Amino acid sequence: MRAYLLGIVWLGLVAARSLAVTVTINKTPSHSVPSTLYGQMFEDINVSTFKGYLRVDKALMSSSLSLLSIAHARTVQDTTAALAAWHPINNADLTVIADTMPVSDALPNSLQFSVPSGATGRVGFSNEGFWEAHDPEGIKVDSSWTYKASLFFRFPVSSSFSGALTVGLQTNDGKILAQNSTQIHGTTTRWTQVNLELHPTASASDVNNNFFVTIDGAAGADQTINFAMLSLFPPTFKDRPNGMRVDIAETLAEMGPSFFRFPGGNNLGQTTATRWQWNATVGSLLDRPGRAGDWGYVNTDGLGLLEYLQFFEDAGMEPIMAVWAGYSLGGTSLAENQLDPYIQQAKDQINFVIGDPATSAPAELRASLGHPEPFKLRFVEVGNEDFFAANTYTYRWHDFVSALQAEFPQIRFIATSDAWDPILSPVPQSYDVHVYQTPTWFYQNAFYYDDFQRNGTTYFEGEYAAISTNPNDIFGTPADGRLPFPTVQSASGEAAFMTGLERNSDIVFAASYAPLLQHVNSTQWTPDLVSFDAGSVIRSTSFFAQKLFSLNRGDQYLPSTLPTRGDTLHWSVANAGSSAENITFQLNQFGTVSGSGTLQLLTGPETASNTPEAPETVVPKTSTIRTGKTFTYNAPAFSVSVITVTTH
Repeated sequence: MRAYLLGIVWLGLVAARSLAVTVTINKTPSHSVPSTLYGQMFEDINVSTFKGYLRVDKALMSSSLSLLSIAHARTVQDTTAALAAWHPINNADLTVIADTMPVSDALPNSLQFSVPSGATGRVGFSNEGFWEAHDPEGIKVDSSWTYKASLFFRFPVSSSFSGALTVGLQTNDGKILAQNSTQIHGTTTRWTQVNLELHPTASASDVNNNFFVTIDGAAGADQTINFAMLSLFPPTFKDRPNGMRVDIAETLAEMGPSFFRFPGGNNLGQTTATRWQWNATVGSLLDRPGRAGDWGYVNTDGLGLLEYLQFFEDAGMEPIMAVWAGYSLGGTSLAENQLDPYIQQAKDQINFVIGDPATSAPAELRASLGHPEPFKLRFVEVGNEDFFAANTYTYRWHDFVSALQAEFPQIRFIATSDAWDPILSPVPQSYDVHVYQTPTWFYQNAFYYDDFQRNGTTYFEGEYAAISTNPNDIFGTPADGRLPFPTVQSASGEAAFMTGLERNSDIVFAASYAPLLQHVNSTQWTPDLVSFDAGSVIRSTSFFAQKLFSLNRGDQYLPSTLPTRGDTLHWSVANAGSSAENITFQLNQFGTVSGSGTLQLLTGPETASNTPEAPETVVPKTSTIRTGKTFTYNAPAFSVSVITVTTH
């Protein structure tokens, strides 16, 4: 016996009309479906991972409350801006300084804290978390969690001070929720790390809470202490040190993705100097300088290459990894005679992932960080969206791929220019295709790949999303049709396009919606698959459509009498029409078909979205329906449906 998935997609954004369609399914598969077909694409956009001059790690990192160092004040040469979200307690004096003895070369600044004369009570500083230079983010406090606090401190001048250093969590009106202390001494003039666990006695009713550090004011009057690399982590996904925020990581894993494209799209680099460099993202956090990201904020690189790879293993995904290939988003391409050191850096990046520690220094570094075995890596993208610099991609692709293929013949290298334009040498094994369009465009282009040549080259639909209802201003504002959040209409339009990806999965080996994550309080791009704030995660309508496809993927594609080119009725899986439609399934060629099946249905009003204010407006519902060798299904307007029957 075998379970078969029957998908129905009625995606005509047209006037309501009566329709009765019969679909006959062939029992003989036309081709296998790649196990990699559905996955996720990530880049640091919408404050997806980190934010700010004070190195506040977000989203995938920690719990939108990890406070990791004030080093990034030097990135903008503005120490005043670096104090955003840091506040004195009981008249303490706070200054960001270029430390004469920094905690590391990568982090040259420190927070200098001074206690005023005549102080009493607790004196110190707090941070409520932030995502913009002057706006609070908040901290979620859960009494069931153990928080790991860490900081480095030193006295710039030796003193006779001896007393308790206390770190903790409190509400913004001063109610202490958790605290722990350790003894420190004024003779500590070299950087010393403090690690303390915090166990909240109560959960906070909201995220209006802050992290604090204090000493006794009377004992510490006139004392000055320098601090660096302050960090606060709640439990992490799979308990990884420096790991992922649990609720977001679990949401991503819930979709059942097979791959994860990283470290970004455009976030590979705005300039040559600020490009993403793997070797600046591994090892101790003290040695990660961070960089100016491509979306207007600092990337701390606390989520580095090793953390990515560990997350993929923990979530059952494999990487599709990009290497920087000589073009920066700011518009600069390196000359061909300048490429050699960057080709070597790409080799080193790949060797860190899969190399032999006995013969490769990057692989030896990986082993020293606790992972001697190679990670899985079968796909490497060379650059990103190089259709922006097609005139230089011809030599950049040639030089990078010729060198990389010679050392890593087992890897499939993916080109990022327009498919077959320009003509590249060596001939690309795969292309990465990106498209952002309207819901209408997506259902009208469900046959996009049907006419592609079957010549050995495969395709990765690396970024796609229905982002606007206005075909004349796709990248405009919400006032002009841009979608703040995915809608039922956009999700069902994407689903129709995905039926074409499945039908053409003999050449389409992978596909991923983009962008993946959105901090709802600091957004550079909409719509996005998953949204979040300090305390919650919002799964979009498109997320649920992706999940339905991903968790119900087959291993063989069965051809049928539907769809037909130019029609609005698609299967397997979706209906963006304005009325319900009847579809009759004929499965007479199968020996037996169960009399009942399972229906998973995502449907709702055309413009309905899941938002922070109403996160569960549209969610899939599961029910039992009547099936058989012949049965009729009434597909609701604007819907994505998955029907499972048992047959042989």
